[in-house]
Amino acid sequence: MMIPKLFLFLILIVTPTNSIAQETTATKQVSTFSIEAPQLGYRKKIWVYLPKNYNDSTKKFPVIYMHDAQNLFDTKTSFVGEWNVDEKLDSLKAQVIIVGIEHGNDKRIDELTPYKNVKYGGGKADNYLDFIVNTLKPKIDALYRTKPNAGNTGIMGSSLGGLTSFYAVLKYPKVFGKAGVFSPSFDYSKNIYTITENTKKINAKIYFLYGNNEDVDMVPNMNKMDNLLSEKRCECQHLTKKRVVKGGQHNEKLWRDGFVKAYLWLF
Repeated sequence: MMIPKLFLFLILIVTPTNSIAQETTATKQVSTFSIEAPQLGYRKKIWVYLPKNYNDSTKKFPVIYMHDAQNLFDTKTSFVGEWNVDEKLDSLKAQVIIVGIEHGNDKRIDELTPYKNVKYGGGKADNYLDFIVNTLKPKIDALYRTKPNAGNTGIMGSSLGGLTSFYAVLKYPKVFGKAGVFSPSFDYSKNIYTITENTKKINAKIYFLYGNNEDVDMVPNMNKMDNLLSEKRCECQHLTKKRVVKGGQHNEKLWRDGFVKAYLWLF
């Protein structure tokens, strides 16, 4: 595992130094609330984006659960720039609800890794996903007009969030039917390949995004996972999309620029 990506794991848990002076950039479509996470032992702050026409209609909407909410909507809370998710979806007049889950700062590695790493620990993503599936999602489905079935429920993230998003569709296929997997940290533990091999059916739509200028392991790791998936399902089903960005690096710009195409393909 190369130093640059590990450094990103760690800097994402730091509060941005300019957060006090800077004005919020989140649009009026975004609101927040906090919720107790008994599976984790602390409260989580949740960001919710609603479509512009939400209050003017009675229709129900698909939902995407996204990690690292601090970086999705607001420059003030982001470390190195936001994804502009709200502005991008507003411009598309997108008919989707986004539920952003703030990372747990120094607990981020624990939350977003399904298995332990000998050097960096972690391995508590089962608790984190249990919180999303059994505590957060029922609340979201009760508060908002959602389409709660797996075909209308996605999960998306980058780096460790990409790893956990992929793991989520393996562990909860009846909950998450779609995943945006950006620059996934498959090298955190080789166990992710083992569980993929041992999963009989993988029916979720999965959008892979990564750059060919990330660390040296990214491209071979992605090829390995792509080959495993190809053994599980026919390409004729069109369930997997792999986008490799020439010169793309392991950073917010890659994921921000790739968000719209991922959303449009998945939904």
